[in-house]
Amino acid sequence: MSDAAPKKQGRLAKIRAGLGSLRENYRMTKAYHRWVGWEMLGLFILAGAVVAAPVGILLNWPTGILLALPIGLLAATFWFSRRAMSAAYTRIEGQPGAAAAVVENMRGKWWVTPAVAVTKNSDMISRVIGKCGVVLVSEGPSSRVTHMLANERKKTARWLPETPIYEIQVGVEPEQVRIGKLQRELTRLPANLKGSQILDVRRRLEALSSRDNPLPIPKGPMPKTTKIPKSMRG
Repeated sequence: MSDAAPKKQGRLAKIRAGLGSLRENYRMTKAYHRWVGWEMLGLFILAGAVVAAPVGILLNWPTGILLALPIGLLAATFWFSRRAMSAAYTRIEGQPGAAAAVVENMRGKWWVTPAVAVTKNSDMISRVIGKCGVVLVSEGPSSRVTHMLANERKKTARWLPETPIYEIQVGVEPEQVRIGKLQRELTRLPANLKGSQILDVRRRLEALSSRDNPLPIPKGPMPKTTKIPKSMRG
C-alpha cells in the first residue's frame, strides 16, 4: 500500500501537467484562431453524423452513436492540431532564428547551423545539411538577404564544389516562403546524397563554421532585443 500511493500521486501529477499543457495550447491557438472551439465542435458533430446516420439506419442507433463519438473526437483533435501548429508558426514568424528552430524540430535527418551570417538588422542565414545537399535559409527582406545568400553560396561552394546548394528565403514577401511552409519546401528537395557523402559534407562545413564562428550559437528563435556580437555581423 505504501508504494501504491506515490505511484498514484505520480500518475495524477502527469495527468494534471498534461491538462495544463492542453489548456495553454488551446489559449495560444485561440489567440490566433478566434473560432477554433466552434470549429472543433462543428467538425465533431459533422463527422459523427456522417458515421452515425448510415449505421443507425442500417443497424441501430445506439451502435451508430457509439461509433460516431470516437470518429467525431478524432476529427476535432486533428483540426485542433492543425490550428495549433499554424498558431505556433504565426507566433514565431519574424523572430530572428525562427527558421532554424523550425528545421531543428523537423523529423528526419537534418543538420542545422544557425546564423552562419548575421547583419546588424538581424537578417541572417542558417545552413542546413540533408540528403538534398546544402540549403541556405535566409531570414529578412529580399532586398537585403539576396546579396548575403550569394556571398554565402560562393563561400560554401569553395569547400563543396560538387555538392548541390539550394537557397530558400523565409519571409512574408510574395516571392519568399512563409515559415509555416518551410518544412514542405525542404522535404520537396531531391535526395542527392547518401550517408557517407552527408557525413563528409558535415565534416567540411563544421570546419568552416569553427573557423568563421568560434562562439557557440544559441538554439531557437532569438529575442528581438538580443544584441549581436560585432564579430558575427555582416
